[in-house]
Amino acid sequence: MNLKKNIVLIGMPASGKSTIGVILAKVIGYNFLDTDILIQEKENRKLCEIIEKEGIDGFLDIENKTLASVDVKESVIATGGSAVYGTEAMDNLKKISTVIYLKVPYDILLDRLNDIKQRGVVIRKGQTFKDLYDERCKLYERYADIVIDEKNNNVEEILSMITDKCKDIDFDI
Repeated sequence: MNLKKNIVLIGMPASGKSTIGVILAKVIGYNFLDTDILIQEKENRKLCEIIEKEGIDGFLDIENKTLASVDVKESVIATGGSAVYGTEAMDNLKKISTVIYLKVPYDILLDRLNDIKQRGVVIRKGQTFKDLYDERCKLYERYADIVIDEKNNNVEEILSMITDKCKDIDFDI
């Protein structure tokens, strides 16, 4: 039996981490934790407000510290897209979880994303969304125990791929 009794979902904004995470948690009987909401609750403000007030580096520091202290069991954890910038955060999450990267092709993400500023997407001045995508994909690949290539699959198909892969690594679901 797998000792890492959590599942962490990483990936770009609009990759479905929260949507799939909630349904996956229901299917396997786990709790659900959205780290963006956890940060908002701890800070008592929206992500976009944190980024606006603290700057990107300040937000990343808050996110890193918050995720480095996550200590849950039998939970599906949906992270913000920028979680992979936090070394302590990812070290902690990898220690307590199986990390699944929800990989979405760039063109599909562009179709899904409307207002990235409103969503609280961490993107530096002068950086294009394509630059951000290329930069983060390398980090997602580095931290992932499992990569789920979403392509054009629907939520049910993605859930099936996740549960099949988890069974392959002896995850008790």
